[in-house]
Amino acid sequence: MFAAERKAYISSVQCLMAKPSKVDHTLYPGAKSRFDDFIVVHANYSRSIHGTGNFLTWHRYFTFVYEQALKNECGYKGAQPYWNWGTWAHDPAKSPVFDGSDTSLGSDGSFVAHNGSVAGRGAIWVPSGKGGGCMKSGPFKNMANNMGPMQPTMDGVVANPNGFYAYNPRCLKRDISPYASSTWTTTPQIMTLITTRGVKAFQDNINGDFAAGNLGIHSAGHYTIGGDPGSDFYQSPGDPVFYLHHAMVDRTYWIHQNLNLPGSLTDLDGTLTVFNNPPTRETTLDDLLGMGPLAPELKIRDAMSSLGGPFCYIYL
Repeated sequence: MFAAERKAYISSVQCLMAKPSKVDHTLYPGAKSRFDDFIVVHANYSRSIHGTGNFLTWHRYFTFVYEQALKNECGYKGAQPYWNWGTWAHDPAKSPVFDGSDTSLGSDGSFVAHNGSVAGRGAIWVPSGKGGGCMKSGPFKNMANNMGPMQPTMDGVVANPNGFYAYNPRCLKRDISPYASSTWTTTPQIMTLITTRGVKAFQDNINGDFAAGNLGIHSAGHYTIGGDPGSDFYQSPGDPVFYLHHAMVDRTYWIHQNLNLPGSLTDLDGTLTVFNNPPTRETTLDDLLGMGPLAPELKIRDAMSSLGGPFCYIYL
């Protein structure tokens, strides 16, 4: 994206952060903005949209609904950008996403000594980076992080004692991790992902194998951001980079689908619960993708193509 396009995107995100929340504040008292509304929905659905048969299509729809909010509520005219992990995998803090310039989505956090983060359901340790504290520079330096922490993973960050959705204003913290990015999100690893055959192989790759020490590209992207709320299982949309990360997840899925047509438009694998815990039935094309108050429910079959259902987009 050109600098002017990046600034337009940033302005629309800041606009969404300035608009009042529309969710039920008796249930979600910490939600103060429209940006926060998306955190609420992601948190509510988290245990039925990760490690599931709807993981890819739910996040495709969620990212699309967010983009529509930027356009319809904040006048954004561009497209949802993505973060190409591999380009800066060995030094993510220098990428245009994290370089702290006025066209970035901010910077690393200030340095706070800590003992890294626990990832992969406790199976993988991600060493500390050079951050850990409040974001140092960039357009979102002073943004409010209103809810949570919900499931913090970075050493020194504790869960909100008053509950997931209680108001708990604080700065956005990052601990950008070249360890996570260079270990799991390099260009060769992305190529291996997109050239898998069948959605089961694709999902097994992107989800990793925690017990074997493989964080997987999806989780590794979140831990490249790190901090609070970037690596929080429930609250990760509280960092604006979430949407660039999941646009890239969708881009890899889109490429994979186009390499496996026509079967990829109906190919599903997985159950309705996170890594089938508790055990549930297999996902079907007629299952619904719920968005709470953000958007109408959508059948999975209507989210299988970026040119079908409510969608009309391709990736470059």
